[in-house]
Amino acid sequence: MDDGFAEYVAHRHLRLCRMAYLLARDWGTAEDLVQTALAKAWLAWRRIEGNPDPYVYRIIVNTHASWWRRRWRGEIPAETVPERADPRDPAAEVDDQAALWSAIGTLSPRQRAVVVLHYFEGRTLTQVADIVGCSLGAVKTQLSRALTRLRVDPDIQTMNLERVQR
Repeated sequence: MDDGFAEYVAHRHLRLCRMAYLLARDWGTAEDLVQTALAKAWLAWRRIEGNPDPYVYRIIVNTHASWWRRRWRGEIPAETVPERADPRDPAAEVDDQAALWSAIGTLSPRQRAVVVLHYFEGRTLTQVADIVGCSLGAVKTQLSRALTRLRVDPDIQTMNLERVQR
């Protein structure tokens, strides 16, 4: 009766949660985003043709943007960045990952979505444009602006990006 929906959820739930976490930076919110997206996808499941991933990703991105716009926009206190450790120190990798996620968190929801979908989910720019619901040129512009913001972040400039995994 579900026409493969339960199988889709069983196989894709963790990946969808991971993508939502990269957008929201909070596991509780990520799980809520995925739950909302899957509920909406279930309602339209019989109409979805081919691979349902772009449809579900688009729901997650749009829902996240909608929730972000409604949220009160207060100042987020700057976190104290610890001193950089020895490059051979495993703790340095954790510091670099934290700095990277902190910097990605400063991007607008649209820029964060484009970065996450392209670099962390491995989607082509055309696929990202379809998921986000804008033109290819707009995706390229958002990605360029996001990368420009990340490049000038002082914490990212001092890190060894080769050490940062995922």
